[in-house]
Parts: sequence; C-alpha cells; structure tokens
Amino acid sequence: MKQTRRNFLVTSLAGAAAFALPTATNAETKGATKLLSPRSSTSSAQVKLAVSSYSYWHFADIKYPLQKVITKAGEMGIDVEVLHRQMESEEKSYLNELKRHAFLCGVDLCCLSIHQGFVYPDKDILKKNIDHTIHCIELAYEMGIPSIRLNSGRWNTIKSFDDLMAARGEEPPIEGYTLDDAFEMCIDSISKCIPKAKECGIILNLENHWGLTSNPEGVIRIVDAINSPWLGMMCDTGNFLEDPYDKIAKLAPRIGYMHAKTYYGGGEWYTLNLDYKRIAHIVAEAGYSGYIGLEFEGKENPETAVPKSINMLRKAFKL
Repeated sequence: MKQTRRNFLVTSLAGAAAFALPTATNAETKGATKLLSPRSSTSSAQVKLAVSSYSYWHFADIKYPLQKVITKAGEMGIDVEVLHRQMESEEKSYLNELKRHAFLCGVDLCCLSIHQGFVYPDKDILKKNIDHTIHCIELAYEMGIPSIRLNSGRWNTIKSFDDLMAARGEEPPIEGYTLDDAFEMCIDSISKCIPKAKECGIILNLENHWGLTSNPEGVIRIVDAINSPWLGMMCDTGNFLEDPYDKIAKLAPRIGYMHAKTYYGGGEWYTLNLDYKRIAHIVAEAGYSGYIGLEFEGKENPETAVPKSINMLRKAFKL
C-alpha cells in the first residue's frame, strides 16, 4: 500500500505542476520574462529518492546490468535514473523488458542521463551532438522516462579528466574563440532540441557539469537565454568543488532535479565532505519537492554503499 500511495502522490504532484507551467506560447509572448519553477517556496511536499544506475558501474569494463539496479531500487523503495551509456541495447525488446521489470518492481524510471556537448566550432560535430540529443529524447519517450540530464559541453582543451579536476573543471578556450562564443554555440544547439522535447513531453535539465556550467551563473545564463518550460536546471552537489552550499542555494529555487553524490570508501576521482542536512535545509527553504538522485562515486562496494547512502539521505531529508 505504501508503494501505491507513493506513486499516486507522484502522479498527482506531476499533474498539478504541469498545469502550473507556462506554455511555450506564453514564454515567447513575454519575451524577457524569465521562467521560474512553478513550485511555491512554502511547499510542504517531500522529495523523492532515486538512484543513478551509474552508482553501481563507474564505467568499469563490464557493465552492471540495469535490471539488477531496478531490482535493488525496488527493494529499497526508490526509483531509478538510467545512464544511457550503461544500456546494453536500444532494441525495442530490451527497452520493453526494462519497462516491464521496472513495473513489476514498483519502480519508476525517472531520468535518462546522457552524454553530449555543444561546444564544438566544427559544425558537423556539433550537429552530431544535436542529433544524438534529439535521438535520446525520442528514446526517453519510448521508455516512458519524463526527463533527461543534459550537459553544456566544454572546450576539451584539457584532455585528461585528472588534469581537468586539477584545474577545478575550467579550461582555456580553443585558440581564436572566446567564452561568449561557447555560450552562443551551446544556447543555439539546445534551442534546436527544444521542439522535440516539447513534442515528446520530455523535460531537459541542464546540469552543472564542468565547462560552461562549472558554476551556477553558467547554468542560469544558458537556461535564461533559452527561456523554455522544457529546459530546467539539474543541481549536482558534487560538481561544485568550492563553496558548494552557496552555489547550491543559487540554483535551489529553480532546480528540476538534484544529484546527491556520496563517496564512501574515498572518491573515485576526488572526495567531498558534504553536509546533507544543510543541503536538505537549503532546498526545503526553496520549496523543492522533486527527485534527489543518488550518484554514489566512492570506492566502497556499491552493494553496501548505495543502501548506506540512501539511508543517510532519508535521515537528512527526513523521509
């Protein structure tokens, strides 16, 4: 009964939010009016927990099966965010099996996390990334997944991820180009994806994920420039390497999805000591009642670290 009631509440809240969202026509008519979250800052609704399938994989040589992630999520009473690169296939039979298995486990597939970038002076490469994003929107629609994690992309002038982390996620532009050029490429590219997102009813949430979005101002600049109800913000607690709480607070009133990183056993690339009670207070003050999607990124065995992380988040967010 608990699971049924939870799903009923999710459906009811989603329906109410849909009526509160401005239409694309209204957004276009108002011009400079910036779209804010439809939620009220006095919302008393609870957040919902999910786990990214990435938490069990970390790009190891052998993919961790999504079916096993779904089974474990069902046992914990949470939902699942699907990492696109972790999928074994895009064949219809595989997609249908994932949907069937999720339903039988009482699990919603709530987000499709994809990899793409929109900072490429080469127009052919840029088009491939736009086409890939549009393809993933259609894929999410077919899987019944209502949202997508979107990246802005970066210059790729720093090739090694370790070196990028040493540079705190920021890198110099390609010679002959400026940061404004990169923002223009990204804004134009995402704008080309919005019509398909609207057609399929898929919300794109732009994550703070290095490059242009290594700080909240970059995320806000892109989302405000596009100004569409089909583009929101995803806040990743582990991708702000300095002053995370102030930066989370800047996004909190407008985020549509939150990633919560944990690092039990020490981080795969770095470790942050995040105070989730403080983070819970920040997002509660902003009225956030969407998903908190766990991304476990530590070296401890996920079989123990993921349940430990979920229990910690339940206590921090008083679930």
